[in-house]
Amino acid sequence: VACGTSYNACLAARPTLEALTGLPCALELASDLLDRRAPLFRDDSVFFVSQSGETADTLQALEYARRAGALCLGITNTVGSSIARASADGIHLNAGAEIGVASTKAYSSQVVAILLVACAMAQDSLPARDRVEEIVDAMATLPDKLREVLLLDSRMAALAAELRDETSLLVFGRGVNYAVALEAALKVKEVALMHSEGILAGEMKHGPLALIDASMPVLVLATRDAQHAKMLSVIEQLLARGARLFVLGHAGDEVLEELCHGRACLLQVPWVPDALQPVVNVVPLHLLAYHLTLLRGHDVDQPRNLAKSVTVTEETNAISRKRR
Repeated sequence: VACGTSYNACLAARPTLEALTGLPCALELASDLLDRRAPLFRDDSVFFVSQSGETADTLQALEYARRAGALCLGITNTVGSSIARASADGIHLNAGAEIGVASTKAYSSQVVAILLVACAMAQDSLPARDRVEEIVDAMATLPDKLREVLLLDSRMAALAAELRDETSLLVFGRGVNYAVALEAALKVKEVALMHSEGILAGEMKHGPLALIDASMPVLVLATRDAQHAKMLSVIEQLLARGARLFVLGHAGDEVLEELCHGRACLLQVPWVPDALQPVVNVVPLHLLAYHLTLLRGHDVDQPRNLAKSVTVTEETNAISRKRR
């Protein structure tokens, strides 16, 4: 259960959690769970994920789950926060203070924390053993991979200059990269103040394809993962309709390089296992949002109308207006 960027982090880690444990994992936006009064039971274990540990909707959802008798667990970046205190147990991210309103390093830390929980839950599973070892070994290489990705900064600045006067950006992703698409679009919206939409590539023909023409910038996430072949097909369909295309892929992907050659701008990141791609792939897109924000003359750290910790719910606002 989470909101905003924390929700995207949960979405990024869910496929691996389900694959390693064999358990179904329901993911809920805290406000929607409360609006629906979603049924919860005593046998349920519920993680509440919040950078600040003070997010009002998430905290209310935790209280709702406690009343239902569910086991409530917290993942926060703030020791002694309300969610940390109200949870039966939990994880402290220890990512350090995040001052800017837009969450970046907390997102990455949340993904890694949930993956570690998944690996711990699956440590006695023989079918999952090889994949658990692959993920844990790859985590040790993450710092070097992220340093390599940061070298793309100048390219992302150039791409931002190309997009600075646009009014909209579409981001397509699938599998673990769907969460990356949502996160990239969220960052472009909240700090660069540009309309952006993260779209599940499998839904492309159910409406979004109508928006595609030569004037619409489209970013496609096509790194080598379980959905790679399907994403290559998406790129082919977008190119056939004259899309103005930017593609994020893995270095050394010759098939993708040939497909994009002369027809799409290709950005390349280092390969990591599927589970960790949401951590690596999001970094250049955070950089894109950063440079877009500067070029469009906005404050990166303090976007308009937003606060670092959302501690007031719509219900509280409504009550306040009635009292006036």
